[in-house]
Amino acid sequence: MPHYHTSHLRSGRFSEPGRIYSITTVTHCRHPWFHDFFVGRLLIDELRLAEKQGLATSLCWVVMPDHFHWLLQLGQCDLEKLLQQVKSRSAKAINQRLQRSGKVWQSGYHDRALRREDDVRDIARYIVANPLRAGLVKQLTNYPLWDAVFL
Repeated sequence: MPHYHTSHLRSGRFSEPGRIYSITTVTHCRHPWFHDFFVGRLLIDELRLAEKQGLATSLCWVVMPDHFHWLLQLGQCDLEKLLQQVKSRSAKAINQRLQRSGKVWQSGYHDRALRREDDVRDIARYIVANPLRAGLVKQLTNYPLWDAVFL
């Protein structure tokens, strides 16, 4: 069986404006930057800025200690460029706040384009329930770094 490098697997990636995507991306070395609420808010600010710029419509997101999940409807942009912008800007803000330099994010991300028959609400519920499954809280209302248009 041939060995494929991750960049080769992503070379055929296609972004479709208007399509709903489930995105997951992880911090560099899975460092738990987002245990700090205020650092998590810096990432959320970038998600909201992308929405304000018309690059995406957020259906839900949850910021976990070392990664985040984002269910979005893609605007008139390229998915890869959207994630590059969010990660780049949030890394700059995080490094500035923490008075450090260096990587914040692992390169790349996982994406899944949803099909029309997928139940978006069920997927959103699954995404925002991550803090419960991870044992970070006993009730989702006690976790501050999530949002969903459906709830």
